[in-house]
Amino acid sequence: MDITSFLIYCFIATFTPGPTNIVILSTVQNTGARKAIKYSYGATAGFGLLLVISAMLNSILMTILPKIIIVIQIIGSVYMLYLAYQIYKLDATNSTVRQTATFMSGFLMQFLNPKVILFTFTVVPTFILPYYSSSPAVTIRIFAIIGIGFLAFMTWVLFGACFKAFLQKHNKIVNVVMALSLAYAAVMVLK
Repeated sequence: MDITSFLIYCFIATFTPGPTNIVILSTVQNTGARKAIKYSYGATAGFGLLLVISAMLNSILMTILPKIIIVIQIIGSVYMLYLAYQIYKLDATNSTVRQTATFMSGFLMQFLNPKVILFTFTVVPTFILPYYSSSPAVTIRIFAIIGIGFLAFMTWVLFGACFKAFLQKHNKIVNVVMALSLAYAAVMVLK
């Protein structure tokens, strides 16, 4: 396995803006880092479960993936547009906003996030299974990917915490920019 390509792929896929990272940033801005960390724990758990599913069902999924990928893209895009709308109309003083950034919402988001689904279903068959077949070797690599993903989520939490005052000062503009970014990502998934 080319470890450099593997690490570059993992870092680019997890650290670049995507639905989960944008929601994390918005959560820090509007409800604080603690809520974003809870959300990130859920996102990490969901991310890890998707990696495990990918490893276990890789051969079956690769045969049916072309048939289900459009369904995943449509559902994911609709959900991303919904999240964009929620971010756009976000009011940090509203108590229901504070309840949306939970472990469970972070967990479930991963199963509707096309970026995460495509990543988990490509990284395992591309970088792990062709080179490693033993359960311990595959497990170690999956845990390494989960660690990289968690590091990416925490980086977004830290970024949001460092720039929280700025983000709150320009709350409406930031919400519009994040909502438009998420909407753009939703549209790009369908291309």
